[in-house]
Amino acid sequence: MKPGFMDGILLVDKPAGISSAGVVASVKRLLKAGKAGHTGTLDPFATGLLVCCIDKATRLAGILESLTKVYDGVLRLGVRTDTQDATGKVLSEVATPALTRSGVESVCARFVGSGKQIPPIFSALKHKGIPLYKLARSGRGIRKPARQITIYWLEILEMDLPEVYFRVCCSKGTYIRALASDIGDALGCGGHLADLRRLACGRFSIEDAVTLDEIAALSETDSVGSRIISMKDSLSETPELAVDDKTAAEVLSGQLLARRLLAPFERNGSSWLKVVNSQERLIAVMRRVEKDGCYRYHAVFPRGNGTCHGFNDSTLRQTANKKIEFDNQKEE
Repeated sequence: MKPGFMDGILLVDKPAGISSAGVVASVKRLLKAGKAGHTGTLDPFATGLLVCCIDKATRLAGILESLTKVYDGVLRLGVRTDTQDATGKVLSEVATPALTRSGVESVCARFVGSGKQIPPIFSALKHKGIPLYKLARSGRGIRKPARQITIYWLEILEMDLPEVYFRVCCSKGTYIRALASDIGDALGCGGHLADLRRLACGRFSIEDAVTLDEIAALSETDSVGSRIISMKDSLSETPELAVDDKTAAEVLSGQLLARRLLAPFERNGSSWLKVVNSQERLIAVMRRVEKDGCYRYHAVFPRGNGTCHGFNDSTLRQTANKKIEFDNQKEE
């Protein structure tokens, strides 16, 4: 394959029964990629869209993981579990009351908007370097502080009690398991998440995703590249700064951009900025530093299969003629 051929985003339809890390490992193996990652974990029982970043595109995960998510879920009322989903131990079971659709919708409406959510004790969040689910399984469950989330909208699709089928659009960091459990408690009977499927991440849709079997078939004919979304196109919602060839060369050597070029974006307050050259190729991503409101390099992408330059905090303060330092990239 040509150098840089696989740098980009691959949308995968994750099957049930495998972890997100397992899917990424399979993608990396099938594509013979140097690096691979994803932009948001799906629990093993869940299915749907997993946005996989390949090779240099792993440097884009920090941007893409903040995209809004859309899910279809099934809330099973009357049964509480320790994991808040169907894989856990049943804690209590009660008869489901005679609920009306309007009554359920009224309760669900309380959860729409910004608020705090307590992460499940069975989650991949870490405590002193140990995933919470490992601590919980050993009987040492740790309760993390509530985190700020946003539920943009929540729609009831169908009711067939004790099951409630819903669709939700939410922010990064929202646990649909916790949402389902909280709704069950608010309805007075408890509940858990019986099924979950991710439909979208930002503009990325499950309709454009491929299965692991399809990736394997495409890899055999060397045609998987037709499903790779370029790094530039994957950042279609990120503000863009187009530069001439002289400025592009300065960017690729790590020189700071002129303030006049960045000032319009700094005034708009966008968190991220992509820089493209005259050939409309992505050559850098910049991040807005909150303390001074200025943009600094997050990553620079040279031509060919050269190393992606990842800038740490000390590098951000270096002048143009100082040596660029590189981040070591963790492989999934």
